[in-house]
Formats: sequence, structure tokens, C-alpha cells
Amino acid sequence: MALRRSSRNIANKLSSMLARTSLLHSHATSFGFKQIHEEEKSKMVGNVFTSVASNYDLMNDLMSGGMHRLWKDRLVSKLHPFPGMKHLDVAGGTGDVAFRVLENINSVSRRATQHGLLDDFENETQIYICDINPNMLNVGKKRAIERGLGEDCSLQWVEGDAEALSFEDDSMDGYTIAFGIRNVTHIEKAISEAYRVLKRGGRFLCLELSHVELPVFKQLYDYYSFSVIPALGELVASDRESYQYLVESIRRFPTQEMFARMIAEAGFQKVEYENLVGGVVAIHSGLKI
Repeated sequence: MALRRSSRNIANKLSSMLARTSLLHSHATSFGFKQIHEEEKSKMVGNVFTSVASNYDLMNDLMSGGMHRLWKDRLVSKLHPFPGMKHLDVAGGTGDVAFRVLENINSVSRRATQHGLLDDFENETQIYICDINPNMLNVGKKRAIERGLGEDCSLQWVEGDAEALSFEDDSMDGYTIAFGIRNVTHIEKAISEAYRVLKRGGRFLCLELSHVELPVFKQLYDYYSFSVIPALGELVASDRESYQYLVESIRRFPTQEMFARMIAEAGFQKVEYENLVGGVVAIHSGLKI
């Protein structure tokens, strides 16, 4: 009964918040359930990630029960990394996805060497980790050193904005963004930039917290999200507000079908998505043809 009442209260809160945010004007956007001016969002999101950077990996493990590692493995498996590729991982400051891409490429290289095929890969592998927040990049660089990758020239750390990338047109073989696109001010601009920098045949892959559809599971998920995650953030990271923003931003993110349409509207072909854990997360993909 207590869970049902809590779920009903959460649902009522969601409805009222979303109703208010539907009144946003063209010069406004959302920060969780708050209405703010567009120019404020980047700074406010930056403050969130500056606050959570030092505890980012630990909190991801606690909030997902370690499952975020499996989700990222699945993301990279869909990328099909290869030696000599130029890959861009956006909002990837801590290096979690980039390290997986590099590990996959190194594994392919070792197998190619065993079969005398390494000469087939003439280009040097380059993996760019782009993040708007320097604190997140510093965490990633530190982790690279701990993994013995501090001097690896394949990894390039770049401070940059997903909505205005500094890379040339048609320059990347792959583009990934994990748990980052819902934090940008203009999602459509970020997707458009991904399309611009990808080469023909390049793959776009996005891993993002998404929308649960099964009613019973959704009630449990809403209860966990709004009652447990912020409290966990306060207990472990002394930061309830950042994790309150996290759960609110998920609810403001487009549904799987809506986001797939946005990817297609940017020009991508063969757009599809895969729900994981009943839609708690989804992996969207598209191909530039």
C-alpha cells in the first residue's frame, strides 16, 4: 500500500511538472523539471558534473548494481571497432566507453598479428574523448594512467561541446555518446553534429536512460528513482540535488520512438533501438549512408 501511494504521488508530481514545462517558450528549456533560459542550462549541467566527477564511477555502480558496465559493453559490441579507425566518444570524460573501444581494437590487432594480417590496417587508431567538463576529463586521464594508458597516443582528450564539435566534416568512422545526450540544451543540434563529423558508412550509437513501459515495473522504477537515487547521492556523494536532476532529466528525455525519429530526421539511415532492462536504458543506432 505504501509503495502504491508513493507511486501515485510521484505520478501526480510528474504530471504537474510536465504540464508546467510544456509551456516553455522558444528561448527557454528544461533543467530536470525546472524551467530555465537556454543560456543557463550548459552552466547548470556543468555544475552538476563538476560536483559528481570524483564519485561518478562509484555512483554509477551503486545506482545500476554494476549493470552500466554490461550496457557499455553492449554499446561497443554494436560499434564493431577496428584497427586504424577514427572514433569520437562524446560526453565520455571518464573514459569508460573509450577504454572499451581501445580494448576491442587491441584484441582485433592481436588476432590479426597472429594471422599475419596486421599490414592490412595502415592507418593509426585515434579515439577522441570529447567532454564539455574539464573535471570529467581529468578523471578520465587519471584512470588512463592507472590502466597504463597514460602515454597511449591513440587516446586524445578534447574539451568540447556536443552541439558545436571542433572536428572536420566526414572525419570519423564512429560516434558514441553514453548517458550524455539528455544533458545537452538542443538534442537535435548534437545529433546533427554527429551526422556532420561521421564519414559515409559511419555509425552513430547512443546509450541513454530511457522510458519503462510495463506498468508494474514502471511503478517500482519510479519509486526507486525518486526515493532511493537522490538519497543515495546524499549519503555517498553529499549531493542530493545533482541526483534529483538526474532522475528528473530522464523523464524529460524523449521516448524511444520520438528519439529514433529525431535521429532519422538528422539524415541517418537504418535507425533502430534496443531496450535493455525493460527500457530502463536504450541503445539507439543509425548509419550515415
